[in-house]
Amino acid sequence: MKRISRPISLVHEVTEIHRRVLLENGPALLFEKPVDADGNIMAIPLLANLFGTRERIEWGLGLRAGGIPELARFLSELREPRPPKSILEAWRKLPQLKAALSLNARTVQHPPCQEIVWQGADLDLDRLPIQSCWPGEPAPLVTWPLVITHAPDDPADVNVGIYRMQKLGKDRLIMRWLAHRGGARHHRMWQALGRDMPAAVVVGADPATILAAVMPLPEAMSELNFAGLLKGKRQEIAVGFSVPLPVPAEAEIVIEGTVSAAEVADEGPYGDHTGYYNAVERFPVLTLSAITMRRNPLYLSTYTGRPPDEPSRLGEAMNELFLPMVRRQFAEVHDLWLPPEACSYRTMVVSIDKRYPGHARRIMMGLWSMLPQFSYTKLIIAVDPDIDVRSWPDVMWAISTRFDAGRDLMVVDNTPIDYLDFASPRSGLGGKLGLDATTKIGAETTREWGRTIEMSQEVIERVDGLWASLCLGDAPP
Repeated sequence: MKRISRPISLVHEVTEIHRRVLLENGPALLFEKPVDADGNIMAIPLLANLFGTRERIEWGLGLRAGGIPELARFLSELREPRPPKSILEAWRKLPQLKAALSLNARTVQHPPCQEIVWQGADLDLDRLPIQSCWPGEPAPLVTWPLVITHAPDDPADVNVGIYRMQKLGKDRLIMRWLAHRGGARHHRMWQALGRDMPAAVVVGADPATILAAVMPLPEAMSELNFAGLLKGKRQEIAVGFSVPLPVPAEAEIVIEGTVSAAEVADEGPYGDHTGYYNAVERFPVLTLSAITMRRNPLYLSTYTGRPPDEPSRLGEAMNELFLPMVRRQFAEVHDLWLPPEACSYRTMVVSIDKRYPGHARRIMMGLWSMLPQFSYTKLIIAVDPDIDVRSWPDVMWAISTRFDAGRDLMVVDNTPIDYLDFASPRSGLGGKLGLDATTKIGAETTREWGRTIEMSQEVIERVDGLWASLCLGDAPP
């Protein structure tokens, strides 16, 4: 982490410094003297770029370097647990059992996140270093909020989601969420009863709690509880100061209030992860009832823009969490890649062990319907296992030599699409495209398929042995 002691403006300067450091895979940034739009130095420091590198993401998940695939296998097991078939397999599952014991959160009294309480006249969002990220945006934006809600008929049905929030005044924020997200689902349930919904907004928590909110967890699993599994110890929670919701006891700042069942306000335009400003739309309003915090809190912030940005770095690391889940559904899938430059989810490259004609199309249709995250993927490219899905030269070669537009193109119209996708003809509804760049077999072609060029293993091993003496390079290509 790099401490920045000189005053830095919250209006665009923090974004530009963060952007440059992230491009260089640089450190987390602690702005000790953030300056608001009126030139006032804020009392609360701002932390940015916390998850700007894969290494720090792995640390936040409580993993060793390269440990994300191991976590992915465990997540897959949680979604569809299978009983051990032998004593040896049961012994191997023992660490999973021990970790599962950390899933039950523990309630604590007098939590650090409530050492300081603002209510009444003290309730003022202007006292928080809320960032203004890009030119032309209408107001400062809370960019890393963990929004905690529960169903009106089941307080145990708790959801933690990350939804950006526009500052509307000293005690009001706009809650922007997509219709399929858990918080929006809860809000519709409260609206149906004609009641405002209590909400707690956590700004800054331990990294495991933050990352649990962006992971593809089973629907019935609490993000707060799963954070305990990542940390290897039970999550400590407290009851909100003014709302009946669980909050992380060690959180930095908690904003509490109610989301109106009726009041909405214009949100945006804001710079988004697509690289464009989103259109102005109306979303519900959160009215504050309290702000609580640690005695010396940090305010966690980020920006979103055309990749690479911090969310795309997170998406790239989280990509590996999907593969074991997909393989449980489709054992023939060899590898999977969601390129971060394609907004982390809009394009997918999948390699498959092809077994019969039309197999690639079946996999494409299955992936689009398998996970909510994949329903917004508008382009799937299917390739063979000899293609590295992370290598665009490999993928382009496969498309150029194994794809025919008249036979291998699949178009699906009028499907759910990201409403932020300006390319779609209607908001939230658009087409999907599948490219079958696999080797054609059986009824898929009437021609004899070509053989790929390969050097014999004997020659490869012979040249390996004499490579160093040739002085042509440091290592064989």
